[in-house]
Amino acid sequence: MPIETVAVNLGTRSYEVRIGTGLLARAGAEIAPLLRRPRVSVLTDGNVAALHLDALRAGLGDISMTALALPPGEGTKGWPEFSRAVEWLLAEKVERRDIVIALGGGVIGDLAGFAAAVLRRGVRFVQIPTSLLAQVDSSVGGKTGINSAHGKNLIGAFHQPSLVLADIGLLATLPPRDFLAGYGEVVKYGLLGDAAFFDWLEANGPALAAGDAALRQYAVRRSVEMKAAIVSRDETEEGERALLNLGHTFCHALESATGYGARLLHGEGVAIGCALAFEVSQRLGLCSQEAPSRVRAHLRSMGMKTDLADIEGDLPDADMLLALMAQDKKVQDGKLRFILARGIGEAFVADGVDLAVVRGVLAEGLRGR
Repeated sequence: MPIETVAVNLGTRSYEVRIGTGLLARAGAEIAPLLRRPRVSVLTDGNVAALHLDALRAGLGDISMTALALPPGEGTKGWPEFSRAVEWLLAEKVERRDIVIALGGGVIGDLAGFAAAVLRRGVRFVQIPTSLLAQVDSSVGGKTGINSAHGKNLIGAFHQPSLVLADIGLLATLPPRDFLAGYGEVVKYGLLGDAAFFDWLEANGPALAAGDAALRQYAVRRSVEMKAAIVSRDETEEGERALLNLGHTFCHALESATGYGARLLHGEGVAIGCALAFEVSQRLGLCSQEAPSRVRAHLRSMGMKTDLADIEGDLPDADMLLALMAQDKKVQDGKLRFILARGIGEAFVADGVDLAVVRGVLAEGLRGR
């Protein structure tokens, strides 16, 4: 499969997302045109470092590399490890014209991007996403940040990368659960704006999960195309970009309720959140009864979490989950905004949603546990 390129068109901040196998092995050739001097500083985590750091070092060739491996997991996305990363980059004497590389999944990409955004008031960075979730979503679009005790991603900045290298071959090293968590974000793109892509996923999802590289590359490329188009039109989420948050209002509340830990991975929360968003949409008379059933059927066919009952351990009641949603970044003027749908591929931003309906859907899901 040839390497494919998707452009994110943002004027002077435009960049390319390159998608294909073998990109890590040629990282030096890809990154060299961006460098003012032949050196880079890499932020990664312990798991990714063990798998891919030596390959990156080899792929960089004559470019010198230093690296800091942070602990794996969502718990890293907070002040302590963020501060450690920034202080390390300063100790490495990273200059404004240098490049920071984020080698890892969504946690490392978000944290490294935010570190680059604030370091010396902004240095450039390159995303090398190693998870499916990061390749299709978090590495593209310039959202960077860390979590707070008050909620997820509440501290951060918009800071676009200079380049994204999505090496499809790296996905082969993912545990099945992590791959399927990322697939939750892939499904989201079909649900929010491309019914034909959702049809394609229904037909090809199992083979894609089983390891078909060509199918994986198409799924990543189509997801990135959709995100790039939306980000190009609405970089800082003033309107249309909010559609990318389909499922996320529910997801972020569930992640907070489960302590941002291994009980619920982000992409699993997105999948459950999408199912809940379609259920609420159906209860409000916005879409047919078939739509939420079809969403759940596909997720189940992939062996994914689809309902609140699939989350192990205790969960708060419906009122507490609603209170957690009220901390979401998508709250405007004190009111929750939901992404709902009129059907598969027809999502829209909804204000003034009847919270009694949302509470009812949550309470019903909790009773099913």
